[in-house]
Amino acid sequence: MSFLKIGQIVHHYVVEGAVEKPALVFSNSLGSDLRIWDAVVPLLAEQFRIIRYDKRGHGLSDAPEPPYSINNLAQDLAGLLDALQIAQAVICGISVGGVIAQALTLAHPERVRALVLSDTGARIGTTASWEERIASVKSGGVKAWVKPSMERWFSEAFRRSRVADVAGYSNMLLTTTLDGYIGTCCALRDADFTLEAARIKQPALVLCGDQDIATPPELGQDLARHIPRGQFSLIKAAAHLPCIEQPEAMADRMLEFFREVHIV
Repeated sequence: MSFLKIGQIVHHYVVEGAVEKPALVFSNSLGSDLRIWDAVVPLLAEQFRIIRYDKRGHGLSDAPEPPYSINNLAQDLAGLLDALQIAQAVICGISVGGVIAQALTLAHPERVRALVLSDTGARIGTTASWEERIASVKSGGVKAWVKPSMERWFSEAFRRSRVADVAGYSNMLLTTTLDGYIGTCCALRDADFTLEAARIKQPALVLCGDQDIATPPELGQDLARHIPRGQFSLIKAAAHLPCIEQPEAMADRMLEFFREVHIV
C-alpha cells in the first residue's frame, strides 16, 4: 500500500506499470474505492502506467469534515499527479469520478491528455435530491443507502446471479465514512458543468451502462454532445458500474478510443 499527504489529507493510491508508458488515472464513484477497477486494470496494463486512488472520505484515505466541493476533489487529484511527477495523464472517472475529471480538465487543461467519462454527467441529480440524500444519511447512516445503491450499481441479472459479490460491494459501501459520504454528496449537489463542458477541448469518450438508472444513458449522451470532441458509447448488460459488470467490454471500448486518438 502507498500513501501520500496532499495538502492536509492523506490519500491511498496504487501505481502499476512502467514509468515510460502513458499515464492513465482512475477516479471512483460515491461509496466505492479503487478496487472497483480490479477487473479492468489487467486488460490495460500492457499499454499504460495505471494510477488508482481513494478520493478523500473513501477507502483508506482521510475523511475530513464536510462539506467538500468538486474543486477540492479535483485539486486532490492534481496534487496526486504533482506528487507522482506526472505532467499529463488520461483520466478515467466514473460517476462522481467523472465529474472530478471534468473539474480537473477545466481547471488544469494542460494536465489532461484525454478523458473517459463513465456513467456520469455534466450535472448529476438536483440540489433537492442531494439534500434529501444528505438528510437520509445523517439520520440513518450510510447503511440506509446500501439497498438503493446496489439497485443502482448493478443490473437485476447481476444482483440475482452474483449474490456474494453484491454482499461484498455492500460491505465496501459500508466502509465509507459518514463524513466522506456526506462531503461527496455536497460536492455533487453543487457541481454543474452544463455550461462549461463546451470548454473541454480534449477528446472524450463517454460510456454508460444501458441499465443505469443513477446516471441514465440520456445523461451521458447529453454530456457527449456538450464536449466538442466527445463521443458516446453504450455498454450492454450493465448498470451504473460497468467496470464491474462488463470489464472486458469497457476495456475494449477504451482501447478502441485510445487508438482513435493516437494514445496507443
